[in-house]
Amino acid sequence: MTDAEIEARFNAAVGLHRAGRAREAVPVYRQVLDDRPEHGNAAYNLGVALRSVGRVREAIEVWSRLVERDPGRVDALLGLSRAFRSLNDDARSLDFATRAATLRPGSADAHNLRSNALRSMGRNAEALAALDAALAAEPGYALAHSNRGHLLSALKRHAEAVESYRAARALQPSLPDLTGALLDQQMRSCDWRDFAALQDEVRDGVRRGEPVTIPFTFLAHNDDPADQMACVRTHMKSRFPEPLPAVWTGETYRHDRLRVGYVSSDLRIHAVSQLLVGMLERHDRSRFEIHAFALPPLVEDEMRARVRAACDTFTDVSAMDDAGIAAALRSAEIDIAVDLNGFTTHCRPGIFARRCAPVQINYLGYPGAMGTIAADYILADHTVIPAEESVSYDEKIIRLPFAYQPNDDRRAIADKTPTRAEVGLPETGFVFCSFNASYKITPPVFDVWMQLLQEVPGSVLWLLGGDAVIEANLRREAVDRGVDAGRLIFAPKAPLPDHLARHRLADLFLDTLPYNAHTTASDALWAGLPLVTCAGRSFAARVAASLLRATGLPDLVTTSLEDYKALALAMARDPGRLAAVKARLAANLPDAPLFDTDRTRRQVERAYEIAWGRRMAGLEPRSFDVPEDA
Repeated sequence: MTDAEIEARFNAAVGLHRAGRAREAVPVYRQVLDDRPEHGNAAYNLGVALRSVGRVREAIEVWSRLVERDPGRVDALLGLSRAFRSLNDDARSLDFATRAATLRPGSADAHNLRSNALRSMGRNAEALAALDAALAAEPGYALAHSNRGHLLSALKRHAEAVESYRAARALQPSLPDLTGALLDQQMRSCDWRDFAALQDEVRDGVRRGEPVTIPFTFLAHNDDPADQMACVRTHMKSRFPEPLPAVWTGETYRHDRLRVGYVSSDLRIHAVSQLLVGMLERHDRSRFEIHAFALPPLVEDEMRARVRAACDTFTDVSAMDDAGIAAALRSAEIDIAVDLNGFTTHCRPGIFARRCAPVQINYLGYPGAMGTIAADYILADHTVIPAEESVSYDEKIIRLPFAYQPNDDRRAIADKTPTRAEVGLPETGFVFCSFNASYKITPPVFDVWMQLLQEVPGSVLWLLGGDAVIEANLRREAVDRGVDAGRLIFAPKAPLPDHLARHRLADLFLDTLPYNAHTTASDALWAGLPLVTCAGRSFAARVAASLLRATGLPDLVTTSLEDYKALALAMARDPGRLAAVKARLAANLPDAPLFDTDRTRRQVERAYEIAWGRRMAGLEPRSFDVPEDA
């Protein structure tokens, strides 16, 4: 074939590629390389096309051969860095990015990729320096500004992250997930500039199918389950544009006990393990074999030791990529794989997108849908997913009879209750409290809180502290609403038993919307502190209602902020009514379904058995209710 014919074929491949037909371009690039193996641009483009259709390892083979033949191909080195990054192989990603930066010190891309790998490896100071180098080389590099925001977010330097995201938006507002990330960081720092406008912008982008946010942060400011499902679909399509090869392909396992594999990054001191560990310890070992697969970060603490002891096997898979972890679950012949992360920090939905087990369940860690790419079922209850909202979940819904949330009835509360003076509270006056994370506080809810302070003389609002920027922003917002900033009291972090004990000093817990208190609500109820909630439409906005009903306190659930305020105000003004509610909570605690670890364990096990029975019968997943007498 003549040189002209080869170039014509190469140009035809490029045309297909640019038209979004990468899958069709792949064989045409290969034909060019068959006739001219040294055609570097065809090799590079072939790697790009392969990676874009999910054939990452083939792309790595192509680029590796190109770099062996031409070590100076910086574009191929960068391609290799990106490819290994997508496989969670940060060491090799860093190696190729560093080689590219050495060859071309002015390459902002190389420094940016170095930063990504370093951040994943926990080398945050070096990661920040690499981003500074990228921006020194190219001050208008929007992606580096955005990644700087991501890194500062991980370092909990939320106010600085906001400024990096704003710089990125000024340069390239269409960057994926950027607008949602900006709103998230503003919410985490209680910086409510343009809150409503950004909220609407993210919602409208989600409805158009644009990747403007990630699913988890969307929950904090959106209460529409249909919007949330749309966000998940867009996110998963962006992450996995092509179906991934399944590692479980229909084989039938025959085990004496049902093998359940819990997959999580939170098998350590974390809210998920705090809730789950009691159930793990009490699983019926005559019927169930319990396996845990620990994702990064690798942390050894007392909770991890307790979880490890509660499982038949505990496997650290923190050094493996998604395909390797999926293969590990397949090798262990896990019958039911339970994703405890969903779309939270350190999540790995790629494990489940590869069909790692016959039955896959989304449970506990993420209060919302994941979609059928990753899960057959979502484990819920009748309150968090009422019947009228079922249509907004792609997974089939398993409803437990009381609350979806397990609890550990062995959680210790410190015997000593601190004095008000010791925790910075005034000696007298009503104490409203909300120990929710800052990103759950929205301006409409804060408006209600400030109105309560104005209408209950001498009252204070007790919040979690520890971040000077958050505290300053909330105090300023209070003053703007006519409330003395000194009536906001901030509690430092404390060990869990001591934190639970200090709940005794509060009079009433005020919930947030649309992202309720979850573990935080269980903490309050376990410590004997009543909670007033406003139930929304979405899973995340209905958890506190679920917990209150499973504690025998459905009368503390409202459905509008007006009723929420009225109920809180009535309880603050009527000491007898509040005392009666506290007495009822104390009387209910010993037998409340929410804190009956063994009852929840039995119901979850029955859910597993029903789902497994359908799979063994060759039936498709379907929604079902678990009976109370499981």
